[in-house]
Amino acid sequence: MPPSAAAPDRELLLRMYERMGLIREFEERLKTLIERGVPVGPAHLYSGQEAVAVGVCAALAPGDWIASTHRGHGHCLAKGVEPRRMMAELYGKVGGTNRGKGGSMHITDLAAGVLGVNPIVGMGTPHAVGAALSARVRGTDEVAVAFFGEGAASMGVVHEAMNLAAIWTLPVLFVCENNGYAQSTPVEYAVAADSIAGRAAAYRMPGALVDGQDVVVVREAAATAIDRARGGGGPSLLECRTYRHHGHHQGDDPRRYRLADEEDAARARDCLEIARRHLAAAGVAAAEIAALDERNRARLDEAIAFAEASPLPGPEELLRHVYVEAS
Repeated sequence: MPPSAAAPDRELLLRMYERMGLIREFEERLKTLIERGVPVGPAHLYSGQEAVAVGVCAALAPGDWIASTHRGHGHCLAKGVEPRRMMAELYGKVGGTNRGKGGSMHITDLAAGVLGVNPIVGMGTPHAVGAALSARVRGTDEVAVAFFGEGAASMGVVHEAMNLAAIWTLPVLFVCENNGYAQSTPVEYAVAADSIAGRAAAYRMPGALVDGQDVVVVREAAATAIDRARGGGGPSLLECRTYRHHGHHQGDDPRRYRLADEEDAARARDCLEIARRHLAAAGVAAAEIAALDERNRARLDEAIAFAEASPLPGPEELLRHVYVEAS
């Protein structure tokens, strides 16, 4: 069963911090690889938004599903995809989640409940609704989560997905990660509403605006919505205010549209530092936190070594997993 909405205990805080640190380490290592010219393909880094993915996924059961976005590494790692298989995928190697055929924006791992990273803006939402409908048809209790950004919030497909989920009372949680910018367009310029969460009322579903920098707050709000969905109460919309540390993608200079003072203020509320304060309040020693950080560094050393050692796909892979292979 998933965690309840009660305040997290020490062990849960440690697990959430460890996973947030793993995401940060993965993304910062990937940024370094890109800057070195290692052929890992294009990437949209998730650094700064870790509390959203981890807080939501900490409230999910292992059999639940998520549908991700072009900025999807954090969602995948939060849901339990192996970092070495993700890194191998970025290297285009057969040891990857998609056997080297998908890259950053197509990572899929059904065993971990990851329906897929989707590069088309907003298109993960109907996938999550479809998964939730399948649970309804099969009579099971899985919940599906659709992550999307504030730039996708006005896409027709997102509204169609929310409307359908509401009509059919499906077990879906829609999570808007509002990091302030749709590439370089400020949310204040593009969204005609005080909050995206407020749009939930149009679909007769609960909507909540939360601090996306605080993993405890995110988890509590997500747990409430997920418990409601699992109990037959239908969908909810969660808007998490957060901030990405880097540009929209590896070739984007955010200083063209963000002021240094704004970035400094956002980084002063880094979600990892807020999580460390929660750990300290729970009596976790600094040495134990440092040990988790070191373990994540070791995991990324191993992931990169695995990716580099994994072979490239051979010619026989060209048509595999493209068409249904009838027995």
